[in-house]
Amino acid sequence: MVRWRAAVVTAVRRRWAGAVELETVLADGSPMRALAYPRLVGDPGPGDRVLLNAGALLMGLGTGGYALVVALPDRLPPDPVEAVDTRDAGHLVKARYTPLQPILLGVDEEASPYRAVLEHAESLDGMPVVTADLHSALPAVLAGVLAEQPGTRVAYLMTDGGALPAWFSRTLAGLAGQLAGTVTVGQAFGGDLEATNLHSGLLAARHVLHADVAVVAQGPGNLGTGTTWGYSGVAVGEAINAVHTLGGRAVGSLRISAADPRPRHRGLSHHSRTAYGRVALVPADLVVPAGLDAELAAELAPALAELAGRHRIVTVETDGLDAALRASVVPLSTMGRGLDADHAYFLAAAAAGRHAARLGVQGPPAG
Repeated sequence: MVRWRAAVVTAVRRRWAGAVELETVLADGSPMRALAYPRLVGDPGPGDRVLLNAGALLMGLGTGGYALVVALPDRLPPDPVEAVDTRDAGHLVKARYTPLQPILLGVDEEASPYRAVLEHAESLDGMPVVTADLHSALPAVLAGVLAEQPGTRVAYLMTDGGALPAWFSRTLAGLAGQLAGTVTVGQAFGGDLEATNLHSGLLAARHVLHADVAVVAQGPGNLGTGTTWGYSGVAVGEAINAVHTLGGRAVGSLRISAADPRPRHRGLSHHSRTAYGRVALVPADLVVPAGLDAELAAELAPALAELAGRHRIVTVETDGLDAALRASVVPLSTMGRGLDADHAYFLAAAAAGRHAARLGVQGPPAG
């Protein structure tokens, strides 16, 4: 289950918000790249002995090519300055009952300064919410929103289908200043605000971060077995239901690709077909970018016709969106493919962002 390794840090390669990337060497002299979260395990430096969980790295799974630092056994970090033995600084436990479970202040619990705001919050007031299968869609959605309506306050809801620590994401670190904030929900943690579930997280995005638009997507990475139901992105359909329940306006970003080598993800990914077509129980606006290649458009047509029985298929023009994507402050990459290698994927996400921005300008629906 856990493949342990003991190593010594030889160099710090780079840092970003909440994470430090290391070069380490094992007892047999072989190198191993590792990642540490200083707020969980302390801040390692050259010469420190570290204990690593190397299983996913050794198996070639999607952990960004890292072993993960579990502890600095010779130099344990001090208790957090806010640590108390009561619930006065929060008692929301995430990554529960694992050895590295953090204890956090939930945005709506008794000790939170936002408790009074959220205790009676019931509605998103028509706020548009873009749902996306993969974390890589986030900067593209944001580019589309801001290209349409500069100055829009956009909040990110990070769900727990991929990475749990928000600190893993270099994308989030790069988007600092462009997002109104990140809310980590479920077992995910490390955002600007912590929420128990997506419902309370959405309300926090609206009433605490004062977002005009929200984006819901899992953290970096995702789990999939190649079966109809066995993938973490199925939660996209559940997000549609949550947005509807809270009086928001759901906008589905479709996972479209002409470049993915796997047949189940070419055209309209089976992730989108299942999540929107079978898990979502209420209608949403599913956005298709205009001007797609004729072959790709023909490939999409049957799947879109099926989804049209439940959802509103909205075609959005894409003038200016390519330029907005190329101006992104963070590199665009999905499954190792950049903007030019999988243009339709990023264009679809940006078009969803544009549509959400327009809905936000229109305000909540009448009635």
